[in-house]
Amino acid sequence: MVATAATSSFFPVTPSPDSSDSKKKRLGNGSINLGGIKSKTSSSGNLQVKANAQAPPKINGTKVVTPPAEVFKNEDGVSFHPPRTFINQLPDWSMLLAAITTVFLAAEKQWMMLDWKPKRPDMLIDPFGIGKIVQDGLVFRQNFSIRSYEIGADQTASIETVMNHLQETALNHVRSAGLLVDGFGSTPEMCKKNLIWVVTRMQVVVDRYPTWGNVVQVDTWVSASGKNCMRRDWLVRDSKTGEVLTRASSIWVMMNKVTRRLSKMPEEVRGEIEPYFMNSEPVVAEDSSKLVKLDDSSAEFVRKGLTPKWSDLDVNQHVNNVKYIGWILESAPLPILETHELSSMTLEYRRECGRDSVLQSLTAVSDNGTDEIECQHLLRLEDGSEVTRGRTQWRPKNAKISGNVGQIPADTA
Repeated sequence: MVATAATSSFFPVTPSPDSSDSKKKRLGNGSINLGGIKSKTSSSGNLQVKANAQAPPKINGTKVVTPPAEVFKNEDGVSFHPPRTFINQLPDWSMLLAAITTVFLAAEKQWMMLDWKPKRPDMLIDPFGIGKIVQDGLVFRQNFSIRSYEIGADQTASIETVMNHLQETALNHVRSAGLLVDGFGSTPEMCKKNLIWVVTRMQVVVDRYPTWGNVVQVDTWVSASGKNCMRRDWLVRDSKTGEVLTRASSIWVMMNKVTRRLSKMPEEVRGEIEPYFMNSEPVVAEDSSKLVKLDDSSAEFVRKGLTPKWSDLDVNQHVNNVKYIGWILESAPLPILETHELSSMTLEYRRECGRDSVLQSLTAVSDNGTDEIECQHLLRLEDGSEVTRGRTQWRPKNAKISGNVGQIPADTA
Protein backbone atom coordinates (compact mmCIF):
# COMPACT_ATOMS: atom_id res chain seq x y z
CA MET A 1 0.00 0.00 0.00
CA VAL A 2 2.89 2.33 0.76
CA ALA A 3 4.41 1.50 -2.64
CA THR A 4 1.12 2.30 -4.32
CA ALA A 5 0.92 5.65 -2.54
CA ALA A 6 4.48 6.51 -3.53
CA THR A 7 3.81 5.54 -7.12
CA SER A 8 0.64 7.59 -7.17
CA SER A 9 2.51 10.67 -6.05
CA PHE A 10 4.54 10.50 -9.32
CA PHE A 11 1.91 9.03 -11.64
CA PRO A 12 -1.76 9.50 -10.64
CA VAL A 13 -3.74 6.47 -11.67
CA THR A 14 -7.40 6.84 -12.55
CA PRO A 15 -9.38 3.96 -11.15
CA SER A 16 -11.50 1.88 -13.47
CA PRO A 17 -15.28 2.33 -13.28
CA ASP A 18 -15.73 -1.27 -12.17
CA SER A 19 -13.82 -0.90 -8.98
CA SER A 20 -15.35 2.42 -7.91
CA ASP A 21 -18.28 1.01 -5.96
CA SER A 22 -16.23 -1.66 -4.25
CA LYS A 23 -13.74 0.95 -3.05
CA LYS A 24 -16.53 3.03 -1.62
CA LYS A 25 -17.71 0.07 0.36
CA ARG A 26 -14.26 -0.75 1.69
CA LEU A 27 -13.48 2.83 2.64
CA GLY A 28 -16.82 3.57 4.16
CA ASN A 29 -17.46 6.87 5.93
CA GLY A 30 -14.93 9.09 7.62
CA SER A 31 -11.44 10.09 6.53
CA ILE A 32 -8.28 8.10 5.93
CA ASN A 33 -4.69 9.47 5.99
CA LEU A 34 -2.36 7.62 3.62
CA GLY A 35 1.02 9.32 4.01
CA GLY A 36 0.04 12.77 2.81
CA ILE A 37 -3.12 11.74 0.92
CA LYS A 38 -6.34 12.50 2.72
CA SER A 39 -9.62 10.99 1.64
CA LYS A 40 -13.01 12.08 2.97
CA THR A 41 -16.51 10.98 2.17
CA SER A 42 -18.90 13.84 1.52
CA SER A 43 -22.45 13.98 2.69
CA SER A 44 -23.62 13.02 -0.77
CA GLY A 45 -21.63 9.80 -0.58
CA ASN A 46 -19.00 10.83 -3.12
CA LEU A 47 -15.34 10.29 -2.31
CA GLN A 48 -13.25 13.49 -2.10
CA VAL A 49 -9.48 13.16 -2.32
CA LYS A 50 -7.00 15.85 -1.32
CA ALA A 51 -3.31 15.36 -2.21
CA ASN A 52 -0.32 17.47 -1.32
CA ALA A 53 0.71 19.55 -4.35
CA GLN A 54 4.11 18.70 -5.77
CA ALA A 55 6.25 20.73 -8.15
CA PRO A 56 7.15 19.09 -11.46
CA PRO A 57 10.46 17.22 -11.15
CA LYS A 58 13.60 18.80 -12.64
CA ILE A 59 16.79 17.35 -14.08
CA ASN A 60 19.71 19.78 -14.51
CA GLY A 61 17.33 22.69 -14.18
CA THR A 62 14.90 21.42 -16.88
CA LYS A 63 11.30 20.65 -15.97
CA VAL A 64 10.21 17.14 -16.77
CA VAL A 65 6.54 16.85 -17.68
CA THR A 66 4.86 13.62 -16.65
CA PRO A 67 2.94 12.16 -19.57
CA PRO A 68 -0.79 11.67 -19.04
CA ALA A 69 -2.20 8.24 -18.38
CA GLU A 70 -2.77 6.22 -21.55
CA VAL A 71 -6.41 6.03 -22.69
CA PHE A 72 -7.89 3.27 -24.88
CA LYS A 73 -11.16 3.09 -26.83
CA ASN A 74 -13.38 0.08 -27.36
CA GLU A 75 -15.24 -0.91 -30.52
CA ASP A 76 -18.10 1.49 -29.71
CA GLY A 77 -15.69 4.41 -29.36
CA VAL A 78 -16.07 4.66 -25.61
CA SER A 79 -12.86 5.66 -23.79
CA PHE A 80 -11.60 3.58 -20.92
CA HIS A 81 -8.39 3.22 -18.93
CA PRO A 82 -6.40 0.01 -19.02
CA PRO A 83 -6.72 -2.27 -16.03
CA ARG A 84 -4.26 -1.70 -13.23
CA THR A 85 -1.46 -4.23 -13.27
CA PHE A 86 1.80 -4.67 -11.44
CA ILE A 87 3.82 -3.40 -14.43
CA ASN A 88 1.98 -0.12 -15.08
CA GLN A 89 1.99 0.73 -11.38
CA LEU A 90 5.82 0.72 -11.16
CA PRO A 91 7.38 4.21 -10.90
CA ASP A 92 9.53 5.61 -13.73
CA TRP A 93 13.07 5.21 -12.42
CA SER A 94 14.73 6.92 -15.44
CA MET A 95 14.50 10.36 -13.85
CA LEU A 96 16.13 9.13 -10.67
CA LEU A 97 18.90 7.36 -12.59
CA ALA A 98 19.52 10.47 -14.71
CA ALA A 99 19.82 12.61 -11.60
CA ILE A 100 22.24 10.18 -9.95
CA THR A 101 24.36 10.01 -13.12
CA THR A 102 24.53 13.80 -13.35
CA VAL A 103 25.68 14.10 -9.74
CA PHE A 104 28.38 11.46 -10.17
CA LEU A 105 29.70 13.01 -13.41
CA ALA A 106 29.93 16.45 -11.82
CA ALA A 107 31.74 15.05 -8.79
CA GLU A 108 34.17 13.11 -10.98
CA LYS A 109 34.98 16.22 -13.03
CA GLN A 110 35.71 18.27 -9.91
CA TRP A 111 37.91 15.52 -8.50
CA MET A 112 39.90 15.26 -11.73
CA MET A 113 40.48 19.03 -11.77
CA LEU A 114 41.78 18.98 -8.21
CA ASP A 115 43.90 15.86 -8.51
CA TRP A 116 45.13 16.25 -12.13
CA LYS A 117 48.73 15.34 -12.82
CA PRO A 118 50.54 15.21 -16.17
CA LYS A 119 51.15 11.78 -17.64
CA ARG A 120 54.63 12.87 -18.71
CA PRO A 121 56.93 15.04 -16.59
CA ASP A 122 57.54 17.43 -19.50
CA MET A 123 53.87 18.09 -20.22
CA LEU A 124 53.45 20.85 -17.67
CA ILE A 125 56.69 22.73 -17.08
CA ASP A 126 56.53 26.13 -15.45
CA PRO A 127 52.95 26.74 -16.72
CA PHE A 128 52.90 30.43 -15.86
CA GLY A 129 56.38 31.21 -17.18
CA ILE A 130 57.42 32.97 -13.97
CA GLY A 131 60.67 31.17 -13.19
CA LYS A 132 62.45 31.10 -9.86
CA ILE A 133 65.62 32.18 -8.07
CA VAL A 134 68.14 29.39 -7.34
CA GLN A 135 71.73 28.97 -6.11
CA ASP A 136 71.75 31.34 -3.11
CA GLY A 137 69.53 33.87 -4.84
CA LEU A 138 72.07 34.69 -7.56
CA VAL A 139 70.79 32.61 -10.49
CA PHE A 140 67.42 32.96 -12.18
CA ARG A 141 65.92 29.86 -13.83
CA GLN A 142 63.02 29.66 -16.25
CA ASN A 143 61.63 26.93 -18.51
CA PHE A 144 60.30 27.37 -22.03
CA SER A 145 58.37 24.96 -24.22
CA ILE A 146 59.28 25.24 -27.90
CA ARG A 147 56.10 26.20 -29.79
CA SER A 148 55.20 25.24 -33.34
CA TYR A 149 55.52 28.86 -34.53
CA GLU A 150 59.08 29.09 -33.13
CA ILE A 151 60.60 26.49 -35.43
CA GLY A 152 61.88 27.00 -38.96
CA ALA A 153 62.27 25.02 -42.15
CA ASP A 154 64.76 22.69 -40.43
CA GLN A 155 62.10 21.74 -37.84
CA THR A 156 64.27 23.23 -35.10
CA ALA A 157 64.01 26.43 -33.12
CA SER A 158 65.43 29.47 -34.91
CA ILE A 159 68.32 31.53 -33.54
CA GLU A 160 65.82 34.36 -33.00
CA THR A 161 63.78 32.06 -30.73
CA VAL A 162 66.87 31.23 -28.69
CA MET A 163 67.77 34.93 -28.36
CA ASN A 164 64.22 35.83 -27.32
CA HIS A 165 64.42 33.26 -24.50
CA LEU A 166 67.67 34.85 -23.33
CA GLN A 167 66.18 38.32 -23.32
CA GLU A 168 63.02 37.18 -21.53
CA THR A 169 64.93 35.51 -18.69
CA ALA A 170 67.12 38.59 -18.26
CA LEU A 171 64.10 40.82 -17.72
CA ASN A 172 62.33 38.33 -15.47
CA HIS A 173 65.50 38.04 -13.39
CA VAL A 174 65.44 41.78 -12.70
CA ARG A 175 61.73 41.67 -11.97
CA SER A 176 62.05 38.72 -9.59
CA ALA A 177 64.76 40.60 -7.72
CA GLY A 178 62.30 43.49 -7.22
CA LEU A 179 64.41 45.95 -9.22
CA LEU A 180 62.29 46.34 -12.35
CA VAL A 181 60.50 49.68 -12.44
CA ASP A 182 60.34 50.99 -16.00
CA GLY A 183 61.92 50.21 -19.33
CA PHE A 184 64.02 47.13 -20.07
CA GLY A 185 65.49 46.25 -16.69
CA SER A 186 65.74 49.79 -15.29
CA THR A 187 66.15 49.91 -11.50
CA PRO A 188 64.56 52.63 -9.33
CA GLU A 189 67.77 54.69 -9.26
CA MET A 190 68.22 54.28 -13.01
CA CYS A 191 64.71 55.63 -13.57
CA LYS A 192 65.48 58.70 -11.47
CA LYS A 193 68.48 59.44 -13.69
CA ASN A 194 66.81 58.50 -17.02
CA LEU A 195 69.19 55.58 -17.56
CA ILE A 196 68.56 52.36 -19.45
CA TRP A 197 70.62 49.26 -20.22
CA VAL A 198 72.01 48.67 -23.72
CA VAL A 199 74.03 45.67 -24.89
CA THR A 200 77.39 46.37 -26.54
CA ARG A 201 78.72 42.84 -27.14
CA MET A 202 77.14 39.41 -27.41
CA GLN A 203 78.70 35.97 -27.84
CA VAL A 204 76.54 32.91 -28.44
CA VAL A 205 77.55 29.26 -28.92
CA VAL A 206 74.85 26.79 -30.00
CA ASP A 207 75.64 23.08 -29.58
CA ARG A 208 72.18 21.88 -30.57
CA TYR A 209 68.89 23.53 -31.47
CA PRO A 210 65.77 22.26 -29.66
CA THR A 211 62.82 20.99 -31.65
CA TRP A 212 59.07 21.44 -31.39
CA GLY A 213 57.75 20.23 -28.04
CA ASN A 214 61.13 20.24 -26.30
CA VAL A 215 61.33 22.01 -22.96
CA VAL A 216 64.48 24.05 -22.37
CA GLN A 217 65.77 25.31 -19.04
CA VAL A 218 67.44 28.71 -19.12
CA ASP A 219 69.71 29.88 -16.27
CA THR A 220 71.03 33.43 -16.15
CA TRP A 221 73.16 35.49 -13.77
CA VAL A 222 75.10 38.76 -13.72
CA SER A 223 78.67 39.72 -12.85
CA ALA A 224 80.76 42.85 -12.76
CA SER A 225 82.72 43.77 -15.91
CA GLY A 226 85.10 46.66 -15.40
CA LYS A 227 84.04 49.82 -13.64
CA ASN A 228 80.99 50.83 -15.64
CA CYS A 229 79.80 47.62 -17.29
CA MET A 230 77.86 44.52 -16.32
CA ARG A 231 78.20 41.03 -17.76
CA ARG A 232 75.25 38.71 -18.11
CA ASP A 233 75.63 34.99 -18.83
CA TRP A 234 73.12 32.34 -19.91
CA LEU A 235 73.18 28.56 -19.91
CA VAL A 236 70.44 26.77 -21.86
CA ARG A 237 69.90 23.05 -21.25
CA ASP A 238 67.48 20.32 -22.13
CA SER A 239 65.24 20.17 -19.06
CA LYS A 240 64.89 16.40 -19.32
CA THR A 241 68.49 15.29 -19.96
CA GLY A 242 70.53 18.25 -18.73
CA GLU A 243 72.38 18.43 -22.05
CA VAL A 244 73.83 21.87 -22.75
CA LEU A 245 72.19 23.40 -25.82
CA THR A 246 73.37 27.02 -25.82
CA ARG A 247 75.86 29.20 -23.94
CA ALA A 248 75.85 32.97 -24.17
CA SER A 249 77.68 35.90 -22.61
CA SER A 250 77.02 39.62 -23.02
CA ILE A 251 78.31 43.03 -21.92
CA TRP A 252 75.90 45.82 -20.95
CA VAL A 253 76.39 49.55 -20.36
CA MET A 254 74.10 52.40 -19.38
CA MET A 255 72.69 55.01 -21.72
CA ASN A 256 70.73 58.17 -21.02
CA LYS A 257 67.41 57.69 -22.75
CA VAL A 258 66.96 61.45 -23.22
CA THR A 259 70.36 62.38 -24.67
CA ARG A 260 70.94 58.84 -26.13
CA ARG A 261 74.55 58.98 -24.91
CA LEU A 262 76.44 56.37 -22.88
CA SER A 263 76.76 57.07 -19.17
CA LYS A 264 78.97 55.99 -16.29
CA MET A 265 77.41 53.78 -13.66
CA PRO A 266 76.27 55.95 -10.71
CA GLU A 267 77.18 54.70 -7.25
CA GLU A 268 73.50 54.61 -6.30
CA VAL A 269 72.81 52.18 -9.15
CA ARG A 270 75.87 50.11 -8.29
CA GLY A 271 74.57 49.76 -4.74
CA GLU A 272 71.30 48.34 -6.11
CA ILE A 273 72.73 45.68 -8.41
CA GLU A 274 76.05 44.75 -6.80
CA PRO A 275 74.47 42.36 -4.24
CA TYR A 276 73.31 40.21 -7.18
CA PHE A 277 76.73 39.89 -8.84
CA MET A 278 78.34 36.45 -9.09
CA ASN A 279 82.10 36.25 -9.02
CA SER A 280 82.50 33.74 -11.85
CA GLU A 281 84.20 33.36 -15.20
CA PRO A 282 82.23 33.97 -18.42
CA VAL A 283 80.34 30.92 -19.61
CA VAL A 284 81.77 31.61 -23.09
CA ALA A 285 85.47 32.36 -23.45
CA GLU A 286 85.94 35.92 -24.69
CA ASP A 287 86.59 36.17 -28.41
CA SER A 288 89.44 38.67 -28.51
CA SER A 289 89.90 38.65 -32.28
CA LYS A 290 88.90 41.89 -33.94
CA LEU A 291 85.75 42.00 -35.99
CA VAL A 292 86.35 43.08 -39.58
CA LYS A 293 84.71 46.23 -40.94
CA LEU A 294 83.19 45.46 -44.32
CA ASP A 295 82.63 47.91 -47.13
CA ASP A 296 81.25 47.79 -50.64
CA SER A 297 84.50 46.38 -52.03
CA SER A 298 85.01 43.61 -49.45
CA ALA A 299 81.37 42.50 -49.08
CA GLU A 300 80.23 39.69 -51.39
CA PHE A 301 76.54 39.87 -50.58
CA VAL A 302 74.53 43.04 -49.89
CA ARG A 303 70.89 43.47 -48.95
CA LYS A 304 69.54 47.04 -49.04
CA GLY A 305 66.34 48.79 -48.01
CA LEU A 306 65.84 47.11 -44.62
CA THR A 307 63.44 49.10 -42.47
CA PRO A 308 62.09 48.43 -38.98
CA LYS A 309 58.40 47.92 -38.41
CA TRP A 310 56.48 49.27 -35.45
CA SER A 311 56.47 45.78 -33.93
CA ASP A 312 60.30 45.75 -34.02
CA LEU A 313 60.55 48.54 -31.42
CA ASP A 314 60.92 47.80 -27.72
CA VAL A 315 59.63 49.83 -24.78
CA ASN A 316 62.65 52.12 -25.00
CA GLN A 317 61.63 53.11 -28.53
CA HIS A 318 64.61 51.57 -30.29
CA VAL A 319 64.87 48.42 -32.37
CA ASN A 320 64.97 45.23 -30.34
CA ASN A 321 68.42 43.60 -30.20
CA VAL A 322 67.09 40.32 -31.58
CA LYS A 323 65.90 42.05 -34.75
CA TYR A 324 69.49 42.99 -35.63
CA ILE A 325 70.35 39.30 -35.89
CA GLY A 326 67.60 38.72 -38.41
CA TRP A 327 68.79 41.67 -40.48
CA ILE A 328 72.40 40.40 -40.43
CA LEU A 329 71.30 37.02 -41.75
CA GLU A 330 69.28 38.66 -44.54
CA SER A 331 72.47 38.93 -46.61
CA ALA A 332 73.77 35.44 -45.80
CA PRO A 333 73.93 33.36 -49.02
CA LEU A 334 71.07 30.91 -49.45
CA PRO A 335 73.29 27.84 -50.16
CA ILE A 336 74.84 28.24 -46.70
CA LEU A 337 71.42 28.49 -45.06
CA GLU A 338 70.28 25.35 -46.87
CA THR A 339 73.29 23.16 -46.03
CA HIS A 340 74.64 24.59 -42.77
CA GLU A 341 73.37 25.80 -39.41
CA LEU A 342 74.59 28.64 -37.24
CA SER A 343 76.89 27.29 -34.54
CA SER A 344 78.26 30.49 -33.00
CA MET A 345 78.25 34.24 -33.43
CA THR A 346 79.90 37.31 -32.00
CA LEU A 347 78.16 40.69 -32.29
CA GLU A 348 79.25 44.23 -31.46
CA TYR A 349 76.46 46.78 -31.19
CA ARG A 350 77.83 50.21 -32.13
CA ARG A 351 74.76 52.35 -32.74
CA GLU A 352 71.05 52.14 -32.16
CA CYS A 353 68.51 52.59 -34.92
CA GLY A 354 64.98 53.88 -34.71
CA ARG A 355 61.75 53.36 -36.58
CA ASP A 356 62.71 55.73 -39.43
CA SER A 357 66.09 54.10 -40.11
CA VAL A 358 66.90 52.45 -43.45
CA LEU A 359 69.65 49.84 -43.24
CA GLN A 360 71.95 47.72 -45.39
CA SER A 361 73.20 44.23 -44.56
CA LEU A 362 76.64 43.16 -45.86
CA THR A 363 78.21 39.68 -45.70
CA ALA A 364 81.58 38.21 -46.72
CA VAL A 365 82.28 34.46 -46.69
CA SER A 366 85.66 33.06 -45.59
CA ASP A 367 86.75 29.66 -46.89
CA ASN A 368 88.98 27.94 -44.35
CA GLY A 369 89.27 24.67 -46.26
CA THR A 370 86.96 22.66 -43.95
CA ASP A 371 83.28 21.83 -43.82
CA GLU A 372 82.74 24.74 -41.45
CA ILE A 373 82.16 28.21 -42.86
CA GLU A 374 82.92 31.60 -41.33
CA CYS A 375 81.14 34.79 -42.33
CA GLN A 376 81.83 38.45 -41.58
CA HIS A 377 78.87 40.78 -41.29
CA LEU A 378 78.09 44.48 -41.12
CA LEU A 379 74.80 46.22 -40.51
CA ARG A 380 74.90 49.90 -41.41
CA LEU A 381 72.67 52.86 -42.12
CA GLU A 382 72.31 54.25 -45.63
CA ASP A 383 74.76 57.06 -44.83
CA GLY A 384 77.43 54.48 -43.96
CA SER A 385 77.19 54.73 -40.14
CA GLU A 386 77.89 51.36 -38.50
CA VAL A 387 75.12 49.76 -36.46
CA THR A 388 76.42 46.24 -35.79
CA ARG A 389 79.51 44.22 -36.68
CA GLY A 390 79.37 40.48 -36.54
CA ARG A 391 81.08 37.17 -37.17
CA THR A 392 79.26 33.86 -37.53
CA GLN A 393 80.41 30.22 -37.66
CA TRP A 394 78.41 27.62 -39.59
CA ARG A 395 78.60 23.81 -39.38
CA PRO A 396 77.03 21.22 -41.71
CA LYS A 397 73.51 20.28 -40.78
CA ASN A 398 73.02 17.05 -38.85
CA ALA A 399 76.65 17.15 -37.75
CA LYS A 400 77.15 15.12 -34.59
CA ILE A 401 77.97 17.38 -31.67
CA SER A 402 79.27 15.77 -28.50
CA GLY A 403 76.80 17.08 -25.97
CA ASN A 404 77.76 17.54 -22.34
CA VAL A 405 75.96 18.19 -19.11
CA GLY A 406 76.95 21.68 -18.09
CA GLN A 407 76.91 23.19 -14.64
CA ILE A 408 76.52 26.78 -13.57
CA PRO A 409 79.93 28.22 -12.67
CA ALA A 410 80.37 28.34 -8.90
CA ASP A 411 80.54 31.68 -7.18
CA THR A 412 84.19 32.07 -6.19
CA ALA A 413 83.56 34.99 -3.88
